[in-house]
Amino acid sequence: MSLDDDNRRLIVNDELAKSYDALTDAEVLMEKERWNGAANRFYYALFHAANALLIHDAHTVKSHKGSLRAFSQHYVITGKVPPEYGVLFSQFETLREGSDYTGFYRVAPEKLIQKVPLAKEMIDTIAEMVKEN
Repeated sequence: MSLDDDNRRLIVNDELAKSYDALTDAEVLMEKERWNGAANRFYYALFHAANALLIHDAHTVKSHKGSLRAFSQHYVITGKVPPEYGVLFSQFETLREGSDYTGFYRVAPEKLIQKVPLAKEMIDTIAEMVKEN
């Protein structure tokens, strides 16, 4: 299925809104020292931002791994975004999977806190990239 420009813009905007909502959720969870939940929400903030960019540029993905792979292929490897964004996206996916699916897994606060500025930068950079000219 192909999208016309109006529908593509609506979906991109919705993905960005989900990204910023998840970012806000993550910050609230950090304030409450809910580190696993915060890691989950940071991952989804990055996931939705990456999807906004992929959809904006008419790339199709069908899974979380596919989103990470396509983001790396189309933006990190090509130098359109800093390589740190690809590493960060992958690290948050690992944190989310560990906290969601592994018993006794706990996200270390310092591991999460140090990644927050780059996560916000990545989301804001993607928001600028998909802005209408």
